[in-house]
Amino acid sequence: MSAATSAPVKIMPLGDSLTEGYIVSGGYRTDLWNMLAADGLRVDFVGSLTEGPSSLPNQRHQGHRGWRIDQISAEVVPWLSAAQPSIVLLMIGTNDMIQDYNRATAPDRLSALINRITATRPDAPVFVASIPRLGWSRGDAWVRAYNARIPSVVAAKAARG
Repeated sequence: MSAATSAPVKIMPLGDSLTEGYIVSGGYRTDLWNMLAADGLRVDFVGSLTEGPSSLPNQRHQGHRGWRIDQISAEVVPWLSAAQPSIVLLMIGTNDMIQDYNRATAPDRLSALINRITATRPDAPVFVASIPRLGWSRGDAWVRAYNARIPSVVAAKAARG
């Protein structure tokens, strides 16, 4: 089946306001859509929310402004069940850092969230992104510490299949 005739790949952009598009309308989704389209890939962004610039043909996502890892984790199963994504793009943790919410255990909450995603959509790969700097030194130190733990969280999941 050629790319032109195959069904689009359902991708769920999941996370906080960076996924939604806080500050930059559409967030990373606009550039990602354009890169995928330029490569001739057919994708369908899925999620219960719709926002973004008019230049983004598919504005669906599951990015929640101000939400922490635990809040996304509490709601993710129905979202995944409804949207049935083939791929999940996960960028989360910024608000845990900004809100100074149990920073030391944020990687553990990330691990639990990934477990919920993979239990609900076991055949869907989960791509986990680091989070960007906050722009203030103490916050940036928190982000560096969190981002440094993400590879080991993901590697542990990959090792278990």
